[in-house]
Parts: sequence; C-alpha cells; structure tokens
Amino acid sequence: MCKKPTEWEKAVEFHGHQCPGLAIGFKAAVTAREKMGVRFSADEEIVCVTENDACGVDAIQVLTGCSMGKGNLIYRGTGKMAFSFFNRKNGDSLRLMLKSFQGEMSREERQVYILNAPAVEIFNFMKPGFELPETARLFTSIVCEACGESAPEHKIRLQDGKKVCLDCFKDYGRGW
Repeated sequence: MCKKPTEWEKAVEFHGHQCPGLAIGFKAAVTAREKMGVRFSADEEIVCVTENDACGVDAIQVLTGCSMGKGNLIYRGTGKMAFSFFNRKNGDSLRLMLKSFQGEMSREERQVYILNAPAVEIFNFMKPGFELPETARLFTSIVCEACGESAPEHKIRLQDGKKVCLDCFKDYGRGW
C-alpha cells in the first residue's frame, strides 16, 4: 500500500532537498494557514508577498498555492526573510518576519528546531506595511522593432522612436 506523502515531503520533493531555508518557508505557510484560516489558493484568493528569493519560497508555493504564474506570489526584493499573506475574501493580512537565531546549531539541528518550535519563537507577527496588491493584470503583447520578439506592453521602451524590448533597450543596464 502506498503511503500518502506529508506536506513536508511534498515541499522537499518540489525543492529537491531538505534545508533550514525550506523549513522557514514551510513554517511560515503552515503558520499563515493556521492564523488566517486559509487553505490552498486555487486562484488569487490568497496572496503572498515574499521579500526574498530563497529556498523557503518553494514551500510557500507548495503549501499555499501562491505562484508567480497565477500572480498571487509577488517578489518584493528587500532581502529580508519575511512573508506577507493577504486574504482577498475578508481583507485579513499577516506579515511573518524571521527572528534572529540564538546559539550555535548545525544545519540539521536548525531545520528540526524550525519545524518543531512554536511559531512565536521563529517569527515576529505584524501587519504588512503595504496594501494588498491588485489582482494579476493581462498585458497586450508588442513586437520589438529591433529583434522582432514579443514582450508585454509594460516591458516595452521607446528608443529612437522605436518600440523595443528590454533586451534591446540600450540603457536597461548591466543586470543581465
């Protein structure tokens, strides 16, 4: 008989390995579900704004149903280990900010601690300092007049009187 995988096992399978970072996102998702009374988001009922792009975000996706593709997982790159959850149905919101860890622990010990300690030992609880983001928007595609590839209109720039994509836009920067 096949054993149904636990939520932690599903998160590990999705992420590829166990680690303290995945445990942080797992604990944040479980805590948000408990505190806000929400379940897996089939559409955009639940929104998560993550302030980091680390391992924990994978657990957020698996447990909450928030994803970039649906538009209900939003990256706000402060670098902080913080997750803000919003419930579109009732307006409830919660920001979970990771507390600093005290004392020395191995990676394995830290992971076990995160998964088993009360959430109040792991996170500070507060209201997000920003409003609920709008629902995902659909944009018209524009063909770049330099390379011929399509991009959404909000990613098109005017350069020398031509509509160009960010790859062709000369002043876009050296980020890539």
